[in-house]
Amino acid sequence: MSLTETPICNFGEKIKEFKLISTEDTFISLKDIKGQNGTLVMFICNHCPYVKAVIKELVDITNKLSKIGVNSVAIMSNDVNNYPEDSFENMKKFAKINNFKFPYLYDETQKIAQNYGAVCTPDFFGYNKNNELQYRGRVREMKNLKPILDGKNDLLNAMELIAKTSNGPEQQFPSMGCNIKWKK
Repeated sequence: MSLTETPICNFGEKIKEFKLISTEDTFISLKDIKGQNGTLVMFICNHCPYVKAVIKELVDITNKLSKIGVNSVAIMSNDVNNYPEDSFENMKKFAKINNFKFPYLYDETQKIAQNYGAVCTPDFFGYNKNNELQYRGRVREMKNLKPILDGKNDLLNAMELIAKTSNGPEQQFPSMGCNIKWKK
């Protein structure tokens, strides 16, 4: 496990197209999930302790965001040959166990992660209704893989602001997690 931080937000960068297989065995593209007031693209995986530490809260966040016109999608891009816990079958189990209401997509070729510049799991890309990047940060502060629950929820606050104003917060803290497991 190599701890990796996301780079700072490249404000205004346009969302990237994709069409990937979901854990529901249907192909999902950007047009299928784009939200009226914004779109959250999340790079996650099944095995990463950083993802596991926030997954329940992440599901709650996405449920709240869907009520304000922000849709969410999660993409898994890790090398499943070397990390079998992230296999497509295990993605299906992970989505079911955690009660995902958003699509969970498999980026087998890793091209989508490369196009987005994803570096770790979790890695969040928050776009406004004009498909412009406005957030690249964390869910919330964590200490020793435990979310600090009396602190603010950076991801939820940022996406609510984006839904309301189309602009993300000026101050953003990087997300941290395991590096994407690239194929050799």
